[in-house]
Amino acid sequence: MDFIEILMKSVIIGACMGFAVGAGAARMFHAPQAQGMGAFRTLGELNACEGDPIAHFSFGLGFLFNSWASIVGTGAFTQDVVHRIIPNWSAAILLMRNKNVAETLHNPAKMAVTGAVIGAVVIGLMNSTAVAIPPALQLIATKVLVPAANWLINLVMPIVFWMAALDAGRRTGVWGTVLGGLSHLVMGNAVPGIVLGILIGKGVDDGGWNHITRILVVAVVLLFVLSGFFREFDIKLLTEFYVDVPDGLKAFHALFKAGA
Repeated sequence: MDFIEILMKSVIIGACMGFAVGAGAARMFHAPQAQGMGAFRTLGELNACEGDPIAHFSFGLGFLFNSWASIVGTGAFTQDVVHRIIPNWSAAILLMRNKNVAETLHNPAKMAVTGAVIGAVVIGLMNSTAVAIPPALQLIATKVLVPAANWLINLVMPIVFWMAALDAGRRTGVWGTVLGGLSHLVMGNAVPGIVLGILIGKGVDDGGWNHITRILVVAVVLLFVLSGFFREFDIKLLTEFYVDVPDGLKAFHALFKAGA
């Protein structure tokens, strides 16, 4: 009885969540005329797949195992379920029948309905599986799947996106390589930087250095500066080069820690 109850609740919650995420992801393509809902990386990763249903499905599949291992081992979902799996799989299903992104990926109504179905299936499957698996197998699944998923996310995915950036042209390849390297140093993963590099490079290729691309570059620079500062990248960098960290810099970081 508990299994059926959890499954029914999971399907309902997953459908509601998928409906909102699907519509919100599609509405991001209509900003600023419409208010979207989703992480900035969601928009970048959807664009990076370039309307290819196989790319969208593969990208979402890459994060499925880590999310499944998380719910089995800890009972909690990762953010990848909403930011990556549901939007990309919804896009993949729609694009299989119609490759026109304006009528599929950019359509909030279609993405909402498809997202609701995907959300119900994914959440229902993950929660019901987590309940059905014995505790001993849950521990094994966590020890096996989490390291494998980490290898996929930290090693394989950056290579795939970097190859996509290089394939998109010289300018996009340079931006993707530079920002990917910085992202790996600052954030520990090159994918966000490569995706941002693809956005900047393709934006300049398509529209030149206009108002939008300049704002995007400024926003990316601020993102890296703030991310590096709050991760204390400057202190770690000085330490790695065996340079004494100034007391003033330590006090400046401590000021923000105290405020938090």
